Amino acid sequence: MITLLKKEMKLTASPVSYLFILFGLLAFLPGYPILIGTFFLCLGLFQSFQSAREANDMLYTALLPVAKRDMVKGKYMFCIVIELCYVILTTVPVLVRMTVWSDAAVYRSNALMNANLVYLGFVFLMLGLFNLIFVGGFFKTGYQFARPFVAFIIVAFFVVGIGETLFHIPALSALNAFGFTHIGLQAGVWLTGTVAFTWLTAVSMCRAIKRFERIDL
Repeated sequence: MITLLKKEMKLTASPVSYLFILFGLLAFLPGYPILIGTFFLCLGLFQSFQSAREANDMLYTALLPVAKRDMVKGKYMFCIVIELCYVILTTVPVLVRMTVWSDAAVYRSNALMNANLVYLGFVFLMLGLFNLIFVGGFFKTGYQFARPFVAFIIVAFFVVGIGETLFHIPALSALNAFGFTHIGLQAGVWLTGTVAFTWLTAVSMCRAIKRFERIDL
């Protein structure tokens, strides 16, 4: 599996996939829908799948002495590594904004989502949905990716809309807490998003393995 992961990262991955990890730093920007950075990361991963298809990567990998289920796991491992790198990077501005800059006027007056643990929960949710809808959808055929990505775009912007709307409801205003205010609620949403990411990814990979093993390449 490590060999397949190295193959994905060195031979198959588009440079854009690595470049778009930097969009995690968009969480520093006030007046910007910061969840869009997560969408850009997913767009970078989409570019890797597109490059792989144009290079006939699936057929090349199938000719190697590896099981088809390991081909699926290799793709998922690559996506998960990139996604976790993004999460680690975007956690930096979250921690800075929750501590050093928790009272900065430019963030306090921001009408959009605040960078806190709730934001990280939504990041995990969106990445889990990407793995479920796009990566899982790709392995229905092993080469078609436009339709599952369009489906993901619709769902992703729905999630962004929800994330940017909920805290404007008076009863849910604590979701946009600054610093360590309402830390229990923040941690709960973060944990829920983390569990959702893990579960959605695991379910997607199991389904993808079953589907891909039935495909005649």
